[in-house]
Amino acid sequence: MNNQRIEESPMRMNHPRREVMKEPEEVAAMLRLWAVGWGLKRIGREFRCSHHTVKRYVEAGGFIAYKQPERSCKLGGLQDWLRERLRRHRGNADVVRQELIAEKGIDVSLRTVERAVAPFRQELDAEARACIRFETRPGKQMQIDFGERLVEIGGVKTKAFLFVATLGYSRRIHVRAFYNERQESWFDGLESAFAKFGGVTEEVLFDNARALVDRHDRMTGEVAFNAKLSAFAKHWGFRPRACAPYRARTKGKTENGVGYVKKNAIAGRAFATWDAFEAHLEAWSRETADARIHGTTGESPATRFARDEAGALKPASGIAPFRGTRDLMRTVQGDCSVEVDANAYSVPWRLVGERVRVTVTVGMVRVFHGGREVAAHRACDGRRQRILEPLHFEGLAGARRVSFPDDAVRRRPQNPALLRPLAEYEAHVGGGF
Repeated sequence: MNNQRIEESPMRMNHPRREVMKEPEEVAAMLRLWAVGWGLKRIGREFRCSHHTVKRYVEAGGFIAYKQPERSCKLGGLQDWLRERLRRHRGNADVVRQELIAEKGIDVSLRTVERAVAPFRQELDAEARACIRFETRPGKQMQIDFGERLVEIGGVKTKAFLFVATLGYSRRIHVRAFYNERQESWFDGLESAFAKFGGVTEEVLFDNARALVDRHDRMTGEVAFNAKLSAFAKHWGFRPRACAPYRARTKGKTENGVGYVKKNAIAGRAFATWDAFEAHLEAWSRETADARIHGTTGESPATRFARDEAGALKPASGIAPFRGTRDLMRTVQGDCSVEVDANAYSVPWRLVGERVRVTVTVGMVRVFHGGREVAAHRACDGRRQRILEPLHFEGLAGARRVSFPDDAVRRRPQNPALLRPLAEYEAHVGGGF
C-alpha cells in the first residue's frame, strides 16, 4: 500500500468540536495498516483523526456504529398524557406546555414539548387528511354548499354567491347565483334543485352555516338545527344532516363541485347582465357538467341519473314552495323609506319617524303600521338600491319636482287596495303631521 493520503468524503461535514465518524471502508484500511506495522499515531495522522479513535477501532476489530447517548428526559413516562392533551387542544403545543406546569409541575421549554409531541402531531395530520370514500345509493343524499367568486358583470366586478347542489349517487349538479348567502338563498337554491332534479333525496348534507345550524357540539355530535330549516325539511320531506365541525371533507362531492364551477364555468368569463350570468350557469350545468365523463364513476352524470337515480327520488311535483317569512322592526327614515337587506323601500311619507313591522317573504317586502299593511314591494335581489312608489310621496312639499325612475313604476304593487288615499293614512295614524 502506498503512502498516498486518503481524502475524506466531501459528503461528511467536519464538526469543530468533535471528529467526523469514519466510514467502514476507512476503518478497514486502518486495520490493514495496523496489521503491516503502522503505529496508532501514524495511522491517526494519515486519516486526520486522534490516535485514540484508531485505538478504539483496533480494539473493536472493525467498524463501530455510532450510538446516540442516552439523555435524561423530564417528560419520560408522559407519552399517553401528552398524546391526549395534544389531541384535546388540536395540536397546540404551547397550551400543552402550560398545562404541564399547572398540573405536573414540570417547567420545560416550548421546543422540548414540540420534540416530545412530534410523533403525535404526525398522527393528527394524517387523521385530518385521511378519509374513507363512500358511495350513497340512488336517491339517498344530496350535498349542498355555497362558494364566493368575483364575477365581471356589466364591466363591474361583482361578488356572486354560488349555490351548488350535488346528487351523491349520479354526481349531477345544480348551480344558482345569489347576491347573498342568507337563509332565504339556501331555501331558494334547494327548491330550485328539487325542481330541476324532479324530486327530493332522503337527506341533505351541508356544513355548519349559521343560517342553518344554531349549534353543533363537536364532542357529542349533537346538532341543533335552525327552527325554519326544520320546518323547511319537514315541508319537503327530507332529513337534514350537518357534517362534523372542521371536517368539511365529509361533504367532498359538493366541495369539489364548488371548485369545479369556479374554475370551469366562471374563470375568465364576463357577462353583460346578471340574467345572462344565470342563463350561462344553467346552460353550463346541462351541456358541460352533466354531460362530462365523471372521473370517479366513469359515466356522465346525466346518464347515471336517468338510469338509476331519477326514479329513486321522492316526487316534488304537487308540493307548494315553502314561504318562509322574516319579521323585522324598522323606523321609517327621513327619506320616507325603510332599509331591508341593504336596500331602501318607500313607505307613505306621513309615517316618517314611526316604528313599523316589515315582513320579508319570497319575492315580497310588506310594511305594516298599527296592524294594517301600508306598503308592499317586490323584493330586490341587488344591494344599495332604492325601490320607490310615487304615491307614497303624494302631498309632500316638493314631491312634484322629484323625477322617479321608470323602474319604480314596474315595481308598483298589483293590489289596488294597497293604494289607499292619503286621508285614510292620516285618519289611521292620527292627524297633526
